[in-house]
Amino acid sequence: MLNRAELSRTGVIFVALLLAVCATGAVAREFRAADTQTEDYPTVQALRYMGALITERTGGRHQIKVFHSRQLGEEKETIEQTRAGAIDLNRTNVALIGNFVPAMNVLAMPFLFRSIEHMQKVLDGPIGSEILNSFEPYGFVGLCFYDSGARSIYNGVRPIRSIEDLRGLRIRVQQSELMSQMIRSLGAEPVEMPYGQVLTGLANHLIDGAENNWPSFVTTDHYKHAGHYTLTEHTMSPEVLVISLKAWRSLPAEDQTIFREAAQRSSRFMREKWRDLEEQSQRKAVAAGVSIVRDIDRKPFEDAMAPIYTRAARDPAAAALIERIRKVE
Repeated sequence: MLNRAELSRTGVIFVALLLAVCATGAVAREFRAADTQTEDYPTVQALRYMGALITERTGGRHQIKVFHSRQLGEEKETIEQTRAGAIDLNRTNVALIGNFVPAMNVLAMPFLFRSIEHMQKVLDGPIGSEILNSFEPYGFVGLCFYDSGARSIYNGVRPIRSIEDLRGLRIRVQQSELMSQMIRSLGAEPVEMPYGQVLTGLANHLIDGAENNWPSFVTTDHYKHAGHYTLTEHTMSPEVLVISLKAWRSLPAEDQTIFREAAQRSSRFMREKWRDLEEQSQRKAVAAGVSIVRDIDRKPFEDAMAPIYTRAARDPAAAALIERIRKVE
């Protein structure tokens, strides 16, 4: 049992901590973050890096617990949970959150970005800031963008050297109408399927192929069942890190600043990790004997997207954003 002196000291410490919390207006808590990727994936590492920064900057008041490998569900499910406030932070691809936030559909448009450098310049500038600031009416707050490389088409049936080679193939796409339209415009059959089911779909021939970046193609073992990878690089849509509006409003202004700054630093951290993993993934695919088609004529693929851009142009806001992005040099 504690003696009177020890009880007195304990009481003083408790009161001091209580006063410190009251002074900052902040309540210590653990924030739940969702990511469908594996534990060693760059986005998961970036979330943990961000959490460490926040814990340090808040003197241990706030921590982030990262649930990776779809522990909290597939992306479509976690986005809905984040919007409802059941999940605090979520790393997701822009194509999926585009079902809620219209501007995200623009970033997922095929052949919009000329290169990874062009995409980064757009996202790191005023346009990127404006887009992140547009999330609140939909139940989220945008914190930062993460890289996701270029997405290309792969399959286990035949090499894709032209649009004609895609005819009749069943290609998995994200659960996004935009992505389905894109594959349909190329003459293939889109199959909307959660990310975690793609490997089984390829192995059991429920689908012929899919489309994704190098790390996702290799780290998920898709390359073992889809030995033809064509560098269509049809989209360079980034990932986005959001926090639920409910969680955001629970933070005082000074903590909101800490979260934003930590997120931006995690974005730079993630890019370095991403470049390394992309190179490793390409080497592993080549070593495994994957057939890589690099020298395709992309113009017919781009021309096939005309109906998608015509539909997008019906929305004045989307049309204006597309035009601004294309003008960035």
